[in-house]
Amino acid sequence: MSTEKHESVKLAWFYGISLAFVAAVIYFLSKEMYWAAAFPAVLAIGLIAVYSLDTILLLIAFCTPLAIVLNDKSSGPAISMPTEPLLFGVLCITVFKIIHGGGFDRKIIFHPVTLSIALVLIWKLITSLTSTMPVVSFKNLLSQCWFIVPFYLLGTQLFRKTVNIHRFIWLYSLGLIIVIGYTIFQHAQQGWTQKAAHWVMYPFYNDHTAYAAALAMFIPVLIAFTRLRNTLPYERFFATIASFILVTAIILSYTRASWISLLIALICFFIYYFRIGFWKVFFSGTILIGLFLTFQNDILMKLEKNRQDSATDINKHLQSISNISTDASNLERINRWHSAIRMWEQRPFLGWGPGTYQFNYAPFQKSDEMTTISTNAGDRGNAHSEYIGPLAESGIFGMVNMIILAIVTLFSATVVYSNTRNEQLRVLMLGILLGLITYLVHGTLNNFLDTDKLSVPFWAYMAMLVSLDVYHHREEEKIGEEPQPGIHNN
Repeated sequence: MSTEKHESVKLAWFYGISLAFVAAVIYFLSKEMYWAAAFPAVLAIGLIAVYSLDTILLLIAFCTPLAIVLNDKSSGPAISMPTEPLLFGVLCITVFKIIHGGGFDRKIIFHPVTLSIALVLIWKLITSLTSTMPVVSFKNLLSQCWFIVPFYLLGTQLFRKTVNIHRFIWLYSLGLIIVIGYTIFQHAQQGWTQKAAHWVMYPFYNDHTAYAAALAMFIPVLIAFTRLRNTLPYERFFATIASFILVTAIILSYTRASWISLLIALICFFIYYFRIGFWKVFFSGTILIGLFLTFQNDILMKLEKNRQDSATDINKHLQSISNISTDASNLERINRWHSAIRMWEQRPFLGWGPGTYQFNYAPFQKSDEMTTISTNAGDRGNAHSEYIGPLAESGIFGMVNMIILAIVTLFSATVVYSNTRNEQLRVLMLGILLGLITYLVHGTLNNFLDTDKLSVPFWAYMAMLVSLDVYHHREEEKIGEEPQPGIHNN
């Protein structure tokens, strides 16, 4: 076949497929199947995903704060649009590439953080097999994979270029600032009341706790951006403005857990900044724990006398943090924890199965511990802890694995931070590390890693720290070293 004829055939196929595609879309729209209008966008995203997964990951970062959960029971399970379909697509493409010989950098695969994550997933798989509700547990495991594979595993390759760390932070922050604008407008319409602060971010976030947890994660990193001297002045300027916006938003959120997480991150900042030794921190922590155990009865009596409920006044709202007598939010959290511990006592090693707490905790509540916001049906959420929740769902090793992951990540990042000679890299690493610490602290009081809103930045931050460790740490020792294979698309 001649070249001219071959080109004519290709052109004919192109026009034929295009006309068929347009005809199909028109047909579906005429039948009021309006979802067909998304075909062109889906096709475009699919092509981008095949040739540039990096672009898709950054697109997801921007879309995550703006994603809306569709929970129409008539059309199937709840799904966060558009992020979860994109994440699932990236997961499938990645698995396909790895199976067909894509390979992956061994330094990433055998990094202590990666091994800790693998331990968490393997134990989740085992406890899904023994679950009281296997379908729920395997769905939970799959959802964790479509967060971890794109934003941790692929993230380590995406963040080999530090410019992509900046792009991720800015894109997620931009989406978050749009949500902040919407939230503040809605809050103003409601008269800035503390009660309205719980829901004005809907439909982008289900409540103020997840919204504030995301804000807390990005405040340290954006503040770090203001201190980076190797960036352009306009980036530092916009980082200053963005930091101010996020700080204002977190104050208006009236979320005590996020305030506590930022306070602890600030304490950690001083520890890192002034290079306070590990043993000094360890002994100080041991002394504080010892004092608490010695005077725990007196402390509990003092806390029980605090009857200040959450309030619009900031001072009173802060006082309500330690109210375990009348504050419904605090008491309900304790109720959930006690229920989780009772569930663990009944199934101590394998638990009830990942993702099953919300379906099983109702019978484990005690009437004298239930609050005005409790439900006998036990249908209002999870265990309010990233550590106690796995205890009930995956047994003692479920909780231990999460603690190991937190310790290994913090230890690895601390070692790299302490040994890095590049001052600008140290500033960036510290901002990311403190952002991650806010969630590790927040995770003692709430758990959101089953949602895209917090899972995406959480696993991305881990990937950033590991990538900075493997590819940027001690640069002078890596001169001349050949890069090992990873999955790249650019």
